[in-house]
Amino acid sequence: MKTTDALLGGLAGAITLTLVHESLRRLVPDAPRMDLLGMQAIRKLLRNADQPVPTEKTLFTAAMAGDLVGNGLYYGVGGLAADRDVVSKSAFLGLTAGVGALLLPKPLGLSDAPSRRTTGTAVLTIALYTVGGLAAGIVMKALQARRCVAVPAGSLVL
Repeated sequence: MKTTDALLGGLAGAITLTLVHESLRRLVPDAPRMDLLGMQAIRKLLRNADQPVPTEKTLFTAAMAGDLVGNGLYYGVGGLAADRDVVSKSAFLGLTAGVGALLLPKPLGLSDAPSRRTTGTAVLTIALYTVGGLAAGIVMKALQARRCVAVPAGSLVL
């Protein structure tokens, strides 16, 4: 798979994950709050580096940007090794990211409440990351298929 296809697919997965997460957290009381986890991680890093902690709004913006870049690279790099079955491999990557979101906060010294406050929160956390992986895989597959289509010389390809 071309690197650009994998990275574009990864970015699509990250955007999907972020949009679904932001919608869910406004509508579902037990929705995961990965935004709070990201803000908590940034706050901890800055304090450990003896740096000033910015406002909540700035922390939120930084967490969202970090999520898009980090998740986009995660989904995208996974697509580099997946020429066949890219959708199921990307979905599996999403599933493992969701499980990681449940298991890693405590060992990293962060609260696990944003990802596993209730059983419903934990299930939604895994589902969110899996949906992001599926979206990444679908976009990568579509980009791959587009490159395999023979186009007559002189025709416009969108």
